[in-house]
Amino acid sequence: MATVLLNGEPLGVGGRFPRVGDNAPSFMLVDTNLGDVPLAKFIGRRKVIAVVPSVDAEIGLKIARRLETIADGFPNAKCFVVSIDTPYALGRVMATEGMRKVQLLSTMRGRDFHKDYGVMITDIPLSGMMATALFGLDTDDNVLYSELVLDVNSEPNYEKLAEAMLAAAAAAAN
Repeated sequence: MATVLLNGEPLGVGGRFPRVGDNAPSFMLVDTNLGDVPLAKFIGRRKVIAVVPSVDAEIGLKIARRLETIADGFPNAKCFVVSIDTPYALGRVMATEGMRKVQLLSTMRGRDFHKDYGVMITDIPLSGMMATALFGLDTDDNVLYSELVLDVNSEPNYEKLAEAMLAAAAAAAN
């Protein structure tokens, strides 16, 4: 079991965290229109997946905004922010923030995501929520970058994600 911090206090995180070189687990998440969104829908495209406790939390919104601004830097990629928020709340955030490049997804019907991606917080006060994490996948869903952020309220390393994603894109082009 992994550990992350919340205000300096440790929180247990369960599940199997995908590592670089692993094949990413499939998922079925829910979009803002209550539609099912499987990972397989995006085969042939690279994926950036940010996991946040909530987009209502300051860190969740900060990460979503940041991905919105850097999404164009990932050619042939789809960017997602995954949280436990309801699709309705995610829809409000997308409309309020004017998000067009990042898709917000809910684990409303996809609770296996918590365990399959190793982000399931098991300790109170955030048990049932997800730890902050960032993944980069290639066109075949192989993990190019994975980061479980040490502090739930901190941002991931976008620069290292970009390095891994762009290096893989360059290698695929050669």
